Amino acid sequence: MTAEDAAPTGRPVELKHNAIGFLDALVIGLNSTSPAYSLAAVIGPIVALVGIYAPGVMLASFVPMLLIASSFYYLNRVDQDCGTTFSWVTRAMGPWAGWLGGWAIAMTGVLVVGSLADVAVSFALLAFGLDSWVDNTFVRQLLTVVLIVVMTAVCVIGTELSAHVQNVLILAQVACLLVFVSVALYSAYNGTSKYDAVDPAFSWLNPFGAGGAALTGGLLLGVFAYWGWESAVNLTEEVKDSATAPGRAGLWSTVILLVSYVSVAFAVVAYAGPAFLADNADEEEFIFAQLATDVMGGWDWVLLLAVSTSAIASTQTTIIPASRTALSMARRGALPKHYAHISPRFRTPDVSTWWVAAIAIAWYLVVSQISSNALFDSLTALSLLIAFYYALTGVACVVYYRRHLLESVHNFLMIGVGPLVGAGLLTWLLVRSVMDMSDPENSYSGTSWFGLGPPLVIGIGIALTGVLAMIARRLWAPAYWQERPGVADPELVHGHGKGA
Repeated sequence: MTAEDAAPTGRPVELKHNAIGFLDALVIGLNSTSPAYSLAAVIGPIVALVGIYAPGVMLASFVPMLLIASSFYYLNRVDQDCGTTFSWVTRAMGPWAGWLGGWAIAMTGVLVVGSLADVAVSFALLAFGLDSWVDNTFVRQLLTVVLIVVMTAVCVIGTELSAHVQNVLILAQVACLLVFVSVALYSAYNGTSKYDAVDPAFSWLNPFGAGGAALTGGLLLGVFAYWGWESAVNLTEEVKDSATAPGRAGLWSTVILLVSYVSVAFAVVAYAGPAFLADNADEEEFIFAQLATDVMGGWDWVLLLAVSTSAIASTQTTIIPASRTALSMARRGALPKHYAHISPRFRTPDVSTWWVAAIAIAWYLVVSQISSNALFDSLTALSLLIAFYYALTGVACVVYYRRHLLESVHNFLMIGVGPLVGAGLLTWLLVRSVMDMSDPENSYSGTSWFGLGPPLVIGIGIALTGVLAMIARRLWAPAYWQERPGVADPELVHGHGKGA
């Protein structure tokens, strides 16, 4: 630690402890999933696959998320490290697995930040009637880069400021979605919908109604919609009551998302009918723009603004897991030391945060030059990384607590069976993703890269790059790789506190 990294007391600079509370962490966890944007991106394709059973698929997708959220809760109880999966997997399964888990988290941020910012800009322009600006690639991309820079600056300036911004954005987002759901359901019931509306039924909650193959495809999309809630846990070192509050925030985020997603799915399917949504599934998130006009009339900007604020919020919060993971990896020597730099003024990981933003901007601009479909293909590749590090965390929970699983029925079910089942479901989805992505016809580009679908090539490329970077780091600075797996300390399991 250099002199400029030291606090006025002479001690090393640390992240700002007790900067935010449980509710702030909960809001950040919710906004990281970008609820309105996620719904806009997946609702059309899910209905195309399963029809009226879309609410059931959103319910089924919740199950592995809740089980993995339980893993995050219990692992955070014994190790409050902002690196989350990286730190926990390293402790439970060793440095090689831990490094790959950290790499996966960091790369998800790189892949998605540019796309989120692009959607935020596009929907904001649509909300203000600037449709021609959306079609102007230079203007849209320039505004996208500016937005990423601004949101990154907010992250660096301080966790409190980030929380305040997120509180405003989530209120605007939820209010807009509630208005949309209410009007859409009212129109469906009173027969004023311009489409073939259908009356909602409890049978729509049956995820198996459309058959196994359709359920698999829908679950892959549903997992993407729920992804991101763990950002609350990445702030564990900066949250009050760090041993339990971040984990509870993650758990409650998934529950609130379940209610939101199922409600919107009911409203959209009831108002537009499965035929219209299936026919327009390829339009992805912009189908929401059409529905906004149809449902809200002259107030369509309300829903457009909801998607925009959702993506703006997620642009900021998605940077948090990647930057905190890089910080944690650098502190232990898994990455170069400068990524562990913490701003003495703001007490945030400034270097790693700006690096995440810079790489994300470069990825966005380069991939966008190939085609807009290539950008969507890179987002599809996210499911591989998400399923991998979530499943890895579930397994790590079982392994790390292995000596305590038989101490009680609670431990056996909540720390053992639950995380293991969640990891198993996500591993199954990972395998299914690889199989589906191997076919170029299942990609947005519809072209073959090396005989495979572009999303799978992107996913493999990121994985291979990670392995090569890991090997290079192992040869250059081997200290981190001397760590040995351990087990949960009984005193920490039954109490609270940071792992040794």
